[in-house]
Amino acid sequence: MHDIPVTRAAARKSIPQDLKASFGDYFSDHMFQMEYTEGRGWHDPRIVPFGPLQLHPSSSVIQYAQSIFDGSKGYRREDGSIHLFRPQAHIARLNRSAGELCMPAVDPDLVLAAMRKLIGLDRDWVPAKRGNAIYVRQTMVGTEGYMVVRPSKTYTYLIFLCPVGSYYSEGAGPVRILVSETRVRAAKGAIGSAKAGANYAASLKVGREAAAAGFSQVLWLDSVQRRYLEEVGTMNIMVKIGGRILTPPLSDSILPGITRDSVLTLLRDWGMEVAEAPIDIEDVVAASRTGRLEEMWGVGTAAVISPVGELAWRGERIVVNGGQTGPVAAKLFEQLTGLHAGAVPDRHGWSVAVD
Repeated sequence: MHDIPVTRAAARKSIPQDLKASFGDYFSDHMFQMEYTEGRGWHDPRIVPFGPLQLHPSSSVIQYAQSIFDGSKGYRREDGSIHLFRPQAHIARLNRSAGELCMPAVDPDLVLAAMRKLIGLDRDWVPAKRGNAIYVRQTMVGTEGYMVVRPSKTYTYLIFLCPVGSYYSEGAGPVRILVSETRVRAAKGAIGSAKAGANYAASLKVGREAAAAGFSQVLWLDSVQRRYLEEVGTMNIMVKIGGRILTPPLSDSILPGITRDSVLTLLRDWGMEVAEAPIDIEDVVAASRTGRLEEMWGVGTAAVISPVGELAWRGERIVVNGGQTGPVAAKLFEQLTGLHAGAVPDRHGWSVAVD
């Protein structure tokens, strides 16, 4: 058992009732926090009222982007119970990200216990509507104040909660995607496989330009040849061409998505032909022209399954499946949301009860 003391908030905030197209706009009453000191390790794990942090102006997170995060979700079922979806995998991924940025690993058992205790304390914030969730954000930042470029010797780790609805304004409907020709999300040999804040900062400029042009997200190509699909926005990407489902193989510039792994497992359970192989954007365009491009969708914790209805590439408008959600994407969405809700048997042991 882990001793996690609780300091309760003096006053409770009002809980939002309408989460339509809301992601990360609201935060629950409490958060988990602990600190790391070189030579001492992690210490003082506790749950405290949600609030600001005090940071040194020259802390490594501010000056040198020594920051990582991970996000998982919890769901309320019809019987009122709350279950986390694959939390151990998300904790393990955070530790892999920590290794990439010379940050200390956390104790997975302690973190899982902290998640469960925090959600249990703020359980009224967990939405009951199917498809909505409590988003569980882990964050680690370097806090030591110094100016030399080196890893910090002190860190703060947090878990906080957000009740969320759909990630995109389209909900689970098809989105419009702009293929970036000039910018990349992450470079080969860099930290693209880590969930580091710096990777997301690199996406902001193109993301804003895409939004201004009416697109929901950006499809990123590789940094070397600018030909091969890597990720779409904050998600992994999958394409169905000529009856075969393709997704880019994991690399040092592609995040190892937990939803990606879940989807690949389900597709193989269903006996579908799946390959982790490079996908050339020109092959996607050619498949569209010959009618072999059947479906495309993004997969991720935030959006779950996000069908792609249209691509913009070099001035060409590529419509996928008539701009409609395809049967495989629809089946995956129903299966995953059914697993979240407890309406579908959990044959892989992915759900973890909070209580």
